[in-house]
Order: sequence, then C-alpha cells, then structure tokens
Amino acid sequence: MTRPRSIVVAGESIAGITAARQLRELGHSGPITVIGAEDHGAYARPPLSKAVLKDDSADSRLGYRLDGLDIDAVRSPAVTADVGRRVVATANGREIGYDALVIATGARARRIAAPGQRGETVLRTLDDARRLRTRLDTARSAVVVGAGFLGLEVVSACVARDIPVTVVDVDPPLRRVLGPFVSEAITTRAGEHGVRVVVGGPAALTGDPVDGVRLADGTVLTADVVVTCCGEVPNTGWLAGTGLAGRLGVGIDPACATAVPGVFAAGDVTYLPTGGGSRTPFWSTAVAQGKAAAASALRLDPAGPPLDDYFWTEILGLSIKVVGPLPPLGEPDLVEGSVPAGSALLTWLGENGQRTVISYGKRIPVPKLRALATLPAGD
Repeated sequence: MTRPRSIVVAGESIAGITAARQLRELGHSGPITVIGAEDHGAYARPPLSKAVLKDDSADSRLGYRLDGLDIDAVRSPAVTADVGRRVVATANGREIGYDALVIATGARARRIAAPGQRGETVLRTLDDARRLRTRLDTARSAVVVGAGFLGLEVVSACVARDIPVTVVDVDPPLRRVLGPFVSEAITTRAGEHGVRVVVGGPAALTGDPVDGVRLADGTVLTADVVVTCCGEVPNTGWLAGTGLAGRLGVGIDPACATAVPGVFAAGDVTYLPTGGGSRTPFWSTAVAQGKAAAASALRLDPAGPPLDDYFWTEILGLSIKVVGPLPPLGEPDLVEGSVPAGSALLTWLGENGQRTVISYGKRIPVPKLRALATLPAGD
C-alpha cells in the first residue's frame, strides 16, 4: 500500500504539533495542513497555570515554532468532517481534503455554571490565563472550585500574590489521583500556607455574574475571584455524524488508529476503550500519542506505546514528579527523605508488580525516576 499523499492535522495542540513534526522526521514529503482554533498559534499549556498567572513575561516563552517544516497553518477551527469524502471544513469556509487525518483538537474546560449564568472563570487557553491574571492583580479574595492539579496551581498563584484563597472539592486535594498519603501531605502544606480547604458535596456557582459558591450544606462563600477547575471535555462536536466520537472522546487503539480507516487521533481528545475506557490528559501522553499517530498515518509501526505515565506539577512552591500507575494506594513502601520538610522520594509497589514513584520536592532527574519505577519487585 502506498503512503498518504496529503495529511491534515486537526488541532494545534502539543499532540497535533508533535504529530506534524514527527511526520517530517519520518520522511513524509507531501502536504501537511495543521488546523488551529486560536490566533496565537501553537503554545505550551502547562505554563499557563504554573507561570503565566504569576509573570506576564512568561507569555512570550510559550510558543511552539513550525519553521522549516513546510506546513500550511490554518487558524480557523475545524467545524465538520466528512470521512466519506475525506474533507475537513473550517469556520472560515475552507474545505481541506486529506488522505490521512490526525485528530488532535484537545479539550475545553468543563463548566458548572447554570444555563444563562454569566461570568464563570475557567483556565484553559492563553486568553483565559491573561484575563485571570488581570483579575488577580486587584483581587482581595479568591475561591477555587476543584482541588486537582489545575485548581491547586491556581491556588498557588493566589498564595504567591498574598491573596486569601479557599479551595473547594468533593474529595481532599488530589486524593483521586495521588492517593491518600500524598493528599494528606498536600492538605497539610496548604494549611501551612494559609489556604482554606473545604471538602463536601458538589458546589454550585452563585450570582449573575458569578460572585461566589454555594456548598452542599447551603453555605455560601463569596470572593472577588471565583475560578472553576473541574476537569475538561473533549472537543468532539465537529465530529458529529462521523461515528468517531463518544462521551469520553475519540476512541483509539494502541497505534492511535480510530474505527474509521485513514483517521487517527492523539492527545486530550482521545481515550483507550480497553479496561472500560480511560483518559490520560497529561502532556507526556499527548506527545507519545502524537508520535504514534504520525507513524500510523504513514503506515509505519509506532516506536512506543500511546501512554506515558510521567507527569509533574508545582504546588505551593513544591515540585511533584510522578512515574507509574495511579492512584498509589495506602502508605508508601519506601520513604527517603522528609515529607514534612518537602523533600522526599516515595515508592509504592502495586499488586500487579508495577511501581509508582513520586518525587515530592526532592531534586531527582526524570530518567532516574523512570528507572526506579521499572525495578523488579524485591529490589
């Protein structure tokens, strides 16, 4: 079978940009079109909450460059796909044909405002980060709904500005992802930094425009700034009628191929149907899937799996790096260093023999963490 002549990458995300670069690295010399939804072009999203909220000079260091790759960049979102004709239509009226399509349209922030309720603040794009940063410049109080990675990074930005902040969630901070041991340590650290942690039932936004949060027991918390950090929703609306997308996003196999011939997918828009369906919306997995999707689009075997179980965050001045299955349950099997002092190496050995390794504020290179995670049981 011959390789595809023209390839469309729908989504100027890290997965999409990685796929475009990989296509050239693997020798594809035909046309590549990258369709993006933002005028800013491709940029790194992790720094939005880690750096942009704290420092306006960080804006200029986010961009991903496509120089020298001979790529047609279309800055207008994809609105429909005709998989029979192999055509993607964009909001500005273009119809772009393809031999192979890589779907990398990512996800948008999940919103919890009532229908018609104005003023919900989320953080997903550069424009979102700039608006929130401007509001924090004059804020005297803040409430963050959601104590996951993003929510706690927003909390950290508030603390760095000396803004009193409350974080609200149905579970303790990061318990669903990092397990009870690390969650308790982070909760303690939050208290030491003056952060109020409220754990209870689902919260609802109050005011129009939004000015507070109503807790499950009826208590209302008001603040100058209220930020919703309640996860994300895959951007699949433009795929209606194609059979490609479901509630969890676009299903892919280990080669990042979809159920439709000639169509592949990567990044936050995807899920793996095995094991009941799982989504791993982490930067490292988006990169791994971008590379795999590019290889598969060229009818080559991917060099690696479509998952990378490494990620990192920075919470209240503490860098946390994780390699391995999540969540780690119970107490760690090994603790090196001091958790209260914010410098520890933690390891868990799961029932399946796989290790989870967490660097909790301790300076450890990522390759070493990966090596520790692959040590046989008993070592």
